[in-house]
Amino acid sequence: MPRVLVDAAAVPADRGALIRYVDGLVAALDRAGADLAVVCQRADAARYRRLAPSARVLPGPVSITNRAARLAWEQTGLPLLARQAGADVIHAPYYSIPLRSGLPTVVTVHDVTWFTEPEQYSPAKASFFRSATRTAVRHANRVIVPSKATRDELVRVLHADPTRIDVAYHGVDQSQFHPPSEEETRRAASRCGLHGQPYVAFLGALEPRKNVPNLIRGFATAVKDLETPPALVLGGGVHEDDVDAACREVEATVKVVRPGFLGAPDLAGFLGGALVVAFPSRGEGFGLPVLEAMACGAPVLTTHRTSLPEVGGDAVAYTEPDAGSIAAGLADLLASPERRRRLSEAGLRRAREFTWEASAEAHLCAFQRATE
Repeated sequence: MPRVLVDAAAVPADRGALIRYVDGLVAALDRAGADLAVVCQRADAARYRRLAPSARVLPGPVSITNRAARLAWEQTGLPLLARQAGADVIHAPYYSIPLRSGLPTVVTVHDVTWFTEPEQYSPAKASFFRSATRTAVRHANRVIVPSKATRDELVRVLHADPTRIDVAYHGVDQSQFHPPSEEETRRAASRCGLHGQPYVAFLGALEPRKNVPNLIRGFATAVKDLETPPALVLGGGVHEDDVDAACREVEATVKVVRPGFLGAPDLAGFLGGALVVAFPSRGEGFGLPVLEAMACGAPVLTTHRTSLPEVGGDAVAYTEPDAGSIAAGLADLLASPERRRRLSEAGLRRAREFTWEASAEAHLCAFQRATE
């Protein structure tokens, strides 16, 4: 078994779904007995020691909290640390890789929307990730992707060699994402200022491809004739201008709550306590919030785009991403407690098929292939 150095220092500051990928994977690799070293930012060292007690945890320099400094250090300091740790392979879990490490490298490419939907990002951000993805796909020994849809898009868009791509689905931490207790539900609702009001939930970054403005518009239409309408709660992310504009469009009686970042202890209660979790994204590399919502017993409405059907299967409801379709999908679910119950039960069953243990096994196979 090769000694693997995981570059957890690359986790971005927003610490959303990516941190759950890295944390879930590192913990599962450690449980599987992998020969593991983890490079991380100093503030994260104690957490990785708890998650992976058998791993060698290597805190990087203080300067790598700055993105530009981290990218420079990735090319020089990271390879040096890898050699000092006796690593046989480097795993870069977030697009960019060290180019002259002298070691086999495995990179995770999470999605290809930087190429297929560049208008959904700022020009600078899209340009950076397109360049990083091209470079990583060209130079890495193996490429890991979280879905078959992402693999197929990578081959189509970048003419990547499919024989060098490994699909490793994400898992879900059942200890964190589970049907919540009444206390967990009450605590999350209180955190969002709901005071007992039912709600539809969204969890994720409020970035353009997540399609939150159309969710707001669709929700407003779906609840306009209800005597006691639920609230729409947008958990996570930052307040994008388009989201603000959509909120101004809807009637003042439509309640849209934006609690900001929700901590890990609140997520099960937030997702599992919702009438519906709506995730009408235009495209995902995997769609971790959909899986996590299913694991919490929430009925889910999402789109039939890219990887999302691989995650949801027949256990979720689907909509097109336009506001009218979202409105129809939400109205149907809100009017049918029985259908919500069936989706909840089906989602719980399907979520059990996605484990970090299976993901770790697929990663270990990729690490082994990289050294051959």
